[in-house]
Amino acid sequence: MIVLGFHTAGPACELALIRDGEPLAVRTEAMQRGQDARLPGLTQALLSDAGVALDAVDRFAVVTGPGSFTGIRVGVAFARGLALATEKPCLGITTLEAALPAGQQGSAIVVLPAQKRPPDITYWAQTFRSGTATDAATEMSLSAIAELLTSHPHMIYGDADALQAESPDLTVHAAQPSALRTAQLAAGLNPEERPARPTYARAPDAALPKTSAPS
Repeated sequence: MIVLGFHTAGPACELALIRDGEPLAVRTEAMQRGQDARLPGLTQALLSDAGVALDAVDRFAVVTGPGSFTGIRVGVAFARGLALATEKPCLGITTLEAALPAGQQGSAIVVLPAQKRPPDITYWAQTFRSGTATDAATEMSLSAIAELLTSHPHMIYGDADALQAESPDLTVHAAQPSALRTAQLAAGLNPEERPARPTYARAPDAALPKTSAPS
């Protein structure tokens, strides 16, 4: 099975192509914006690197968030557009799922920075049991994560400097989401159970312009 994965929910435009779980090609470009302009060219270059035609791709996979509001929308729309054009399935993978290493056993939580400025430091978080998500991705405060870990110990994966500063005894295993892991996960999932829909976990930061009251 050939799977094309996309990850645009972070500060980069990342693509990965796999066949039967093994990488064929990976492309990454750091960018905060402009993914919509670069995705077509990067996709063409990736497929060319691997010597694979677009219509040979069996399914598409995309990181659905949480993360960059615009990046999520761009990635999901592009992946779904390719799936529609080729009549192939498109699967959604959360940012936290895409960060959890393969083969994880037991209880785990993946945490990635959401709001980084004190005093309102928060993390995107999702819990897992032997690689399977046990809840939805959500935004959690430091105190909420600490309370969860006290009541139910988990192995911790991700990027959690602020959490470790608050609780120095915690061991955090470094992990980051990737297009490669996204594609690998999607290869073994049921497309009907994994629709590619944005996972924002909070309202967008952008505010609608205020309208003047009628005179």
